[in-house]
Amino acid sequence: MNFLMRIARGIDWINGLVGKLAMWLVLAATLISAGNAISRKAFNLSSNAFLEIQWYLFAAVFMLGGGYAFLRNAHVRIDVVSSRLSDRARNWVDVVGILVFLFPLCYMLASMGWPVFERAWVSGEMSSSAGGLIRWPVFALIPAGFALLALQGVSELIKRLDFLFCGGPDPLSHTGPSETEQLAKEIAAAEQAAAAGAQK
Repeated sequence: MNFLMRIARGIDWINGLVGKLAMWLVLAATLISAGNAISRKAFNLSSNAFLEIQWYLFAAVFMLGGGYAFLRNAHVRIDVVSSRLSDRARNWVDVVGILVFLFPLCYMLASMGWPVFERAWVSGEMSSSAGGLIRWPVFALIPAGFALLALQGVSELIKRLDFLFCGGPDPLSHTGPSETEQLAKEIAAAEQAAAAGAQK
């Protein structure tokens, strides 16, 4: 099981890295959107390429961020049901969900998305809008995103089986503060330190 857990940690590292990149894409999309709006209003200049890159980046955030959301256990759960289950039962529900629903869905959507990407790559398909962008990068997000989600499914399955059969830690436990709560504490501490420095 140690070998499998090393694989799980490697997958977690990959999706953690991709998730952090996706966060920067949100900033890039926001800056491009603001710049495009300012140039349109102030100088009467606009570009279809800038409009399209915004939704390319938006698509990238959601397609590439699925595995990261699964890693952070940030996906939607029916809490009113899961909160009534034991730790083992919740992990068994996840095992069944990963095997019966997640893996087949990822396979189906990635295999359906690959030919669309391949056709756009081979043909050099361009946007129909004047000054628009090539289409293959955004079509590539479909198989890439579902491949990353399936990979994270492998990692989560390993962690749940480790808990159920080998006495490993519960991957669904929420013993510590979340990243958001930790960030809020750090911001509050920085504000208090700044206020204390200003009073001196």
